[in-house]
Order: sequence, then structure tokens, then C-alpha cells
Amino acid sequence: MRTQAAMLLALCLLATLAVAAAPAAAPTAATDTTPESTLENAPTTPDRETPPPVPPAPPRITDDATYQTCMDRLATDPAGAQTIADTLAGQGLAEPATHCRALAQIELGNPQAGAAMLDGLAGSSQAPAASRAELFGQASTAWTMAGDAGHALQSAAQALTLAPDDPDLLVAHAIAAIAMQNPKAAVSDLDAALAADPSRNDARLARATANRLAGHIPAAIADITAVLQTDPANPDALLERGVIRQRAGDLAGARADWQRVGDLAADTAIADQAEQYLALLAASPPNSAEGATTR
Repeated sequence: MRTQAAMLLALCLLATLAVAAAPAAAPTAATDTTPESTLENAPTTPDRETPPPVPPAPPRITDDATYQTCMDRLATDPAGAQTIADTLAGQGLAEPATHCRALAQIELGNPQAGAAMLDGLAGSSQAPAASRAELFGQASTAWTMAGDAGHALQSAAQALTLAPDDPDLLVAHAIAAIAMQNPKAAVSDLDAALAADPSRNDARLARATANRLAGHIPAAIADITAVLQTDPANPDALLERGVIRQRAGDLAGARADWQRVGDLAADTAIADQAEQYLALLAASPPNSAEGATTR
């Protein structure tokens, strides 16, 4: 499920960076009253090139061959998968039909509908607790894609009641907490996820964001540095480091990171975000590079 968590992280970073965490306007050397930067209101809705939150290998809740075919069809033909789901329902396989239909809805661009179906299925399913937890986790992912952080947090919390030590679910809950502007709770979740699996770069990246939002810039720098030491071409990490650098007053470093994002991830939503940050940075007062401060 780590791929799902990574996709969720990328989606949430795009959805929250400008609203809860975008670079602040740098004050001039002469005054402290520079208006808030329009980065606070920069559009960050993921575009259609952003991967959907359905992981490449979603959890399976039965070994039925028709259900397996339905799940395998999701990535390439979600409308066809939905038709197969109708066949499953006609065979009396209600839970497999609902699961595949929900994921098809997400792939078809209806994450809110898919999330509601996944929540309902996880709540009523007779599947083992671990499987139900993964269903709630998928629901949380879909709610995040739909821009509904409140429901995403609720679904992730329900998942953790069933599998409290699952690192993927801890990351999902943390990302929803970030979107709800509760970075302290997110850091707690991510500490637990990293204690369980220190290799989780997705969790470390999310913790860098949460620490920055909480005003813990040295901790944010430590986490983002660790991520980029092992994955130096990670566009999400470079976008985040650029924000951290801007907050710390390193405008040249921020500019370099955002330019690198554009080079690595051209024609994607994250590259568009970096381009917006660069444009707004260029519009800052010329003497702000020496006088930038954090909020």
C-alpha cells in the first residue's frame, strides 16, 4: 500500500501547500507591512494528469475470478470495470461488486462518490479487520482527492481503530491532519510511522511539511535533507524544500529548487505549482532577498 500512500502525499501536498503552507511574502528591508503574497491563494487543484488515488494493486477482498478481472481492468478501462461490477452484483457478490464499482468511480473522476461507497463497504463488510482497514484507507485517499479533508481524516481514523500500527494508515491520517491544519497531530502520526519503518521517505517528507507548518523549521530542514539525500530527484521533496528555504530567507535556494521541479516533472501539476511560486517570487520587491523572514 506504500504506492497509495505516496500518491496520497503528492495529492495532499498540492492541495495544501498554497492554502495552509505556501511561501510567505518577503518583507522589504525598510518595512514590515508588505501585503500577504498571492501565493496564499494560488490554485492547487490537481489536474487530470495527476494520478488517481487508486494504487496499482488495490487490496482484494475475494478470490473470485470475475472480481479479479474487474480489479485488473480499473487502470485501463474503468468504465468496463464498472460493467463487470454490475455482473458481480447480479451474481450476488455484493461486496466485491461495490469495491470494484467504487474504485471505478474514482478512476472515472468521481472520487467523492467512490469514497462514500468505500466507507460504506468498510463499515458493513464481513472481511477481516486488516482488509476493512485498507478499505477505509482507500476511502481516505479518495476523500483527499475530492478535497474533503474532514471526511479523509474520519476515514483514516476509522482505519486506525482496526490497524493502529499500520504505517500506511498512519501516513494517511497524518496527511489528512495536515490538510485540516493540525500539524502537531500529523507529526505524532508520522513519528509513529517512522518508528515502525525508518525507510519511509513518504512519511519523512510529510513530517517535513508538518514541522514547517508547526513553525519547527530546523526539524523540517532535517527531514527534507534526509529525504533528498536518498532521493535527490524527488519533485515533491524539492518543492517542499523550496518552501522551507523561502521561509528561512534563502530565496536563491528556493528558486533553484522550484526550477529543478520544472525540469524533473514538466507538464505536471507539481511543475505548474513550482512555476506559480517562481512567478510570485519574481514579483517580490528587489531588496526582499536579503530581508526575507518567516511567519
